[in-house]
Amino acid sequence: MTVNNIIDKLSLETINLSDGDRNVEGGYTGDLLSWVMGRAESGNAWITIMSNVNILAVAALLDFSCIILAENADVSEELRTLAAQKRINLLRSEKSSYKLCVELGRLQ
Repeated sequence: MTVNNIIDKLSLETINLSDGDRNVEGGYTGDLLSWVMGRAESGNAWITIMSNVNILAVAALLDFSCIILAENADVSEELRTLAAQKRINLLRSEKSSYKLCVELGRLQ
C-alpha cells in the first residue's frame, strides 16, 4: 500500500505530497512526541492531532511514510513550507484518530 492509496481510500486532504509512491508499512498513533520517537517504526503512517513544526523532525528522524493530521488540525504556513522543504508527506482528515486507525487497519 502506498501513500497515494491511503489518500484515495481514506479521503485525505493533501497538505504536502513529496512521494506518493512511498510504501506505508503500518501505522502509529500518538501525540506525545517523545513517546512516538521511542515506539513508532520506519515506514509508518503517523496519525496525530499535533500540528507544530516539531512533528516534522520526528517524522524525518523515524523516516515515516507520512503524517496524517486528525480532526482537521490547524496547519500553519510554516508547517506547510517546512514539510515541502523536508519532503515529508503531510496529510489531513476531519476524522478522529480512532476512526483513521480503524480505516487504515482495514486497508492492511
